[in-house]
Parts: sequence; C-alpha cells; structure tokens
Amino acid sequence: RNRPEGKVLETVGVFEAPKQHGKYETGQLFLHSVFGYRGIVLFPWQARLYDRDVASPVTEKGENVAGHGSKEVKGKTHTYYQVLIDARDCPHISQRSQTEAVTFLANHDDSRALYAIPGLDYVSHEDILPYSSTDQVPIQHELFERFLMYDQTKVPPFVARDTLCAWQEKNHPWLELSDVHRETTENIRVTVIPFYMGMRVSQSLGFVFAQWRYCIRLENLDSEVVQLRERHWRIFSLSGTLETVRGRGVVGREPVLSKEQPAFQYSSHVSLQASSGHMWGTFRFERPDGSHFDVRIPPFSLESNKDEKTPPSGLHW
Repeated sequence: RNRPEGKVLETVGVFEAPKQHGKYETGQLFLHSVFGYRGIVLFPWQARLYDRDVASPVTEKGENVAGHGSKEVKGKTHTYYQVLIDARDCPHISQRSQTEAVTFLANHDDSRALYAIPGLDYVSHEDILPYSSTDQVPIQHELFERFLMYDQTKVPPFVARDTLCAWQEKNHPWLELSDVHRETTENIRVTVIPFYMGMRVSQSLGFVFAQWRYCIRLENLDSEVVQLRERHWRIFSLSGTLETVRGRGVVGREPVLSKEQPAFQYSSHVSLQASSGHMWGTFRFERPDGSHFDVRIPPFSLESNKDEKTPPSGLHW
C-alpha cells in the first residue's frame, strides 16, 4: 500500500513449509514473521523457556524451575537462532527493532567497553518463515561471504565457512546457558533473554563487576493501540544491594504498539558488583483515552558462568 510510485515488487524466493518439529540448519533463508526482514540462519542453539502464561504441573525432581515471585514456572527447551539481517531491510525495521542490539565486551587493548556488530539478531523458532532462493548471494551483509559459501549440492545451498565454525564453537557454549522469560499482562506480552557477558575491571573505581546484556520484546496481542511511557526496574545484587531505576520510555523511545506494528524489540545492559542477581519490574503503557496500565516484566536471574565457560567473543580476522 505504501510502495512509492514507479516501484515494482521483485521475487526474492519461494516460501517453504515451516518446520513443526526439528530445527533449521545453517544457511536457511527466512522472513521474520514479526519484523518482516530477510535473514539467514547462522546456527541454532537450545535455550530454556520459562513461560509464566502457561500453568505448570507439579514439578518433578531435577527439572529446571524459575521460582521468582508468586509463580513457580517450569522451564522447557526451546530452539533459538543466531542470524544475519539483510542490510537492505535494516532501515525499514529500525523503528521496531534495534539492528545493533547484539553487543560484545571489547578486548582489553580496546578502550571501548562494548561494541556491536550490525545486523545480528536472536530469533525464536516460531518467528522463522523459511524460503528458498536461486540467488547465490541472497542476503546483503558484510559478514555473509565471510561466514557462508554457496554449494548447489547442499540443502540449503549455503554452508558454513571455517570462520563461522570457529565463531560458533566459541559462542555456542555461552548461548546454551541462556534462559528466556515470558509473561503477558493486559494483552501485552513481555519476553526477556538475559546474556552473561563476562567480568570487567574498572580502573577508575577500583573494582571488578559482572556484566549482562538483556534483550526485550514487547508485543501487543490486542487490536487496541497503546504506547509505552515509562519503565520501572528493580535490580537485586547478591552483594545485598537493591537498586530502583525509573525513567521515560526505553532506549530513548516511547514506542507505539498497534495492529500494524505490534512489536518492539530492544537491548540494554546491567552491571553488578557480584556474580549474580535478579531483575524485575513493570512497563507503564498509555491507552488512546489517556488512561494508564502497568505491564509486568517477568523476574529473571542474572547468573554468571558457573563452569567458567569462555564469555562471548566478537569477530577477529
């Protein structure tokens, strides 16, 4: 409907049937079912999903449980993917999703505390709408040809180069530790994925602190238009401190969630002077009539790597 005059649609591929079981492999092309961008799967990993909207039966001994707050939630295994976003689509989704949300700790010889690799994303299995293409370079991204090569004898016909295999081996153990937390209030669903990023030494303050990144998606499951106005966080550290953070919007924005654009996704960071802690809170939304309501952020743990796995690594050539 909004196509500029004179512009025509081009065929980019042919849809395939979404997988109800199993997982997508490296090289799978897809459209994101929520944000609509073209992407390609780098590799899958298994996360633990704690869905507070699903009633949990009596938990058996040995199962993973998130017992924060009033509910005890049983975690189930769920497939997520590290993917590349087509650079041509990034400008069109920038108001709905950060395209530089995947950050890494810099090397010690780098003065910057964090850096981001543009066009990386974390995608849930149900977000993937798979398609095939005869184009040998169907995705425009600076890392596409460094990570993948075309092989017409394979299905999908894009296979991992050694550089991707090495990066996957380094990052996969860290991704495997991730938990996903989900809760719905007033038809607004909040999904949180926290990632441990490693320890940092503050030369100026003279102490060591642990750092996490957390990715949050807000989804409007109703037809009513709402706007995010405020955030209210509570951050508990194992050192015994409890911090309260209030502010307007998130990452400098106050996104509108409508039937046409029902979701907003962003990433932020938190540091603790302890090896672990918890976070929880609320988002305040405004309705068209000016009334407000609070949406719960599901409580989630901030856990460091107990088995001393290597924290996430960036790209080195």
